[in-house]
Amino acid sequence: MAKPPPEMLDVDGVEVKLSNPDKIYFPELGENGGRKRDLVEYYRAVALQGALMESIGDRPTYLQRFPDGVDGEQIYQKHLTKYHPEHVQSTRVVFPSKRTGNAFCPHIPADAVWAANLGTVTFHTWPTLAPDNDHPDQLRLDLDPFGDTDFDDARRVALDLLHPLLDELGLTGYPKTSGSRGIHVYLPIEPQWDFIATRRAVIALTRELERRAPEQVTSSWWKEERGDRIFIDFNQNARDRSMASAYSVRKSPNARVSMPLTWDELDTARPDDFTMATVPGLLAERGDPWAGMETHRSGIEALLEMVQRDDEAGLGDMPYPPSYPKMPGEPPRVQPSKKVAEHWDEEGNRID
Repeated sequence: MAKPPPEMLDVDGVEVKLSNPDKIYFPELGENGGRKRDLVEYYRAVALQGALMESIGDRPTYLQRFPDGVDGEQIYQKHLTKYHPEHVQSTRVVFPSKRTGNAFCPHIPADAVWAANLGTVTFHTWPTLAPDNDHPDQLRLDLDPFGDTDFDDARRVALDLLHPLLDELGLTGYPKTSGSRGIHVYLPIEPQWDFIATRRAVIALTRELERRAPEQVTSSWWKEERGDRIFIDFNQNARDRSMASAYSVRKSPNARVSMPLTWDELDTARPDDFTMATVPGLLAERGDPWAGMETHRSGIEALLEMVQRDDEAGLGDMPYPPSYPKMPGEPPRVQPSKKVAEHWDEEGNRID
């Protein structure tokens, strides 16, 4: 049987194709909210409401695509496809290897809807604004439950520890559910520092949280050392690392959404309350709590002073992810239980 012709959607005056609208993307929802049409219409709604574009607009954006639905093969797309509509644009990014690429860079709602029609379930953004993709304008705190901890534990760390510390430092944080078990907190900053400095700033912030609550928070990159604590993934601030954007749908049976919240809302939030079916209505009812985030930018001087303090105390850099080149000042990239001291020099280089 021949495929039906695509439908054409009007997205703020731009025509965007919708193909295979009845294909099931979320099997547990089925035809009652789990079709490709439902995904595309969700993104059209939150893009036209302005909230999605506030989050992904003008940022290098990677596409987590599931062309056959969330139970099918995943495509994690870093480069913009060769063939695309004229309204779709890219921005140049430099990877840790020094290679360059052209990443999708959405500017208008039609761009997001076009990507959704490709099977994009989640938009993953860089913490930079094009064309300056070398100086982050956000610090990102990823509160990741580990071991026997869960969302409620991440919530307590965010509310009882992180929020007060940010207030002490004069920094403004914007929380959201991750769409899974964790919590993300974004800090808008002036884009004056490179990825090395912003990553070290987050490491210093994480270590301070760990000092204040060592039984609840861990900065350890090595899983064997984390225990039942909330791990704050500082490497989410390394070059080429991206995070699920606000209002992105996640790979989950009920199409959960990574939902921006106020700090007060976080106190009673339940991740399952925020789905592809519920978020457009919630957004229309109470607005976007992240609107105007860029008007609350701060410097990171206070955090860099904490970095210097840690360095003087012998607490230097932390390991980068395995795929990254060895970085200056980075400690040995080997888990502690497998490290043999005489095989490494003082600068963290392996001695053959």
